[in-house]
Amino acid sequence: MEQRKINIAIVGLGFGAEFIPIYQKHPNANMYAICQRDVEKLNHIGDAFGIAKRYTDFDELLKDPDVDAVHINTPIQNHAEQSLKALRAGKHVACTVPMATSVEECRQIVAAVQETGLTYMMMETVIYSREFLFVKELYESGELGKLQFLRASHQQEMAGWPGYWEGLPPMHYATHCVAPVLALAKADAEYVSCFGSGTIDAHLISKYGSPFAVESCHIKFKDSDLAAEVTRSLFNTARQYRESFDVYASKKSFEWTLIEHEHSVIHTGETPQKVAIPDYAHLLPEEIQHFTTGGVYDGENNQHLSFIQGAGHGGSHPHLVHEFISALIQERVPFPDARQSANITCVGILAHESAMEGGQKIKLPDFTIS
Repeated sequence: MEQRKINIAIVGLGFGAEFIPIYQKHPNANMYAICQRDVEKLNHIGDAFGIAKRYTDFDELLKDPDVDAVHINTPIQNHAEQSLKALRAGKHVACTVPMATSVEECRQIVAAVQETGLTYMMMETVIYSREFLFVKELYESGELGKLQFLRASHQQEMAGWPGYWEGLPPMHYATHCVAPVLALAKADAEYVSCFGSGTIDAHLISKYGSPFAVESCHIKFKDSDLAAEVTRSLFNTARQYRESFDVYASKKSFEWTLIEHEHSVIHTGETPQKVAIPDYAHLLPEEIQHFTTGGVYDGENNQHLSFIQGAGHGGSHPHLVHEFISALIQERVPFPDARQSANITCVGILAHESAMEGGQKIKLPDFTIS
């Protein structure tokens, strides 16, 4: 790639601080500014990483003409508003998941990208995890054969997380299990049907009016004979943290390990074999390769909860940074782009709607960019 650099501003310094050193070492990025409402936290992170440009106000950050792109890591209810503000201010946007909390917000972001010609990328970790890159390599090499069915799950106990998570409908944060099944097949979701199961504690239900402990959704792929099933739980369901996907194909199938840190399984016909997933740091610039195997968030004794529970998100963080920066440098569309991000996000939004209606089939909107 050419040697020009993109001035990045990171917004939200909880999970967002994890990405600071990656941008600092990427050959085509300049870790230019950080934004955090809490001044003490802003200065703590700014001093720790040597970042001079600091903002407590997102709107003031957007007025800075030297900011090329923002990477948004704020609470999920802020994602759509801040993405739209940034695009309308002339900034490229990378945003942590989910893209938005409503279908209409997703539609507005897709429209803003089309109107401005700017770049939007949802920073979905699982489709850049080593597990996904391994299965993708097997599939694209022909080893798996024809895809027949896909299944994914994301189970997590959210007790102790910030208050806005309490009682969140499980499928409202489903991108980690929706994205890999759609991404592997290079497909869009056409319609969904979802069932809720079980009941969470009464005090959790009132916030969002969602009673379900578990939501399980079937996804029909557009222009394809494929379907997938995804399962999501957030509270009152006993299970070790798990972001997983299984792929069933004609020659070989892949099943995610049942217990974290144990080997996954490849089935060749009816013969199973445990497999160690390789790392894919070689796909990255040398300067950021080491970030696939270690957390960088604020020292060894202060790892972010998502990194501890998520086993480092499969080494995905530097891959996400590289895809976003590369897309900007090469003036190409990143993966996932705004349209794909909207399709992935709206699977979860509409799946919950389906569950509340007893499994009613709901069609995904058309987010085609003309």
